[in-house]
Amino acid sequence: MNRRFAWLAVCLALSVIGSFIKLPTFVGSIALDSAPALVAAAVLGPRAGATVAGLGHFVSAYVGGWPLGPFHWIVACEMAGLSALFAALYGRGWRFSGAAAFFVGNVFLAPLPLVISFGWPFVVAIIPPLSAAAAVNVLIAMTVMPSVVRLAAKAGVRAPHA
Repeated sequence: MNRRFAWLAVCLALSVIGSFIKLPTFVGSIALDSAPALVAAAVLGPRAGATVAGLGHFVSAYVGGWPLGPFHWIVACEMAGLSALFAALYGRGWRFSGAAAFFVGNVFLAPLPLVISFGWPFVVAIIPPLSAAAAVNVLIAMTVMPSVVRLAAKAGVRAPHA
């Protein structure tokens, strides 16, 4: 249990670091904070991935100046859900389907609640930077996961979802 907690803490710390790597856009919360959440989801399971994704988004939003205000609560829940979905698909061996589901959900589904307050032009304008960030986050996660799984196995952490 202590090792799993340590792995969770490392993934959360990496997510915080990623939250400082912003994409140049008019919304200051789009960053590289999701890759560690995807790794946590794949290695530690859906709850760990959801925790890292939700908290990582809050840090990213805080660092970016909370540009969407209370909508960040919704976005954090969406990120948590998408990471849990990724973990479920990844754990069944559908690695690329999980990555595709995370990408599509992050880019096209997650912004939909923002239509209510910000309108369609805002949502359409946010799709390109979200696409870039989601693609980079997924590529980073999918690239490092095999090494992380091997490292976890050496450290004695059973990775049931990888």
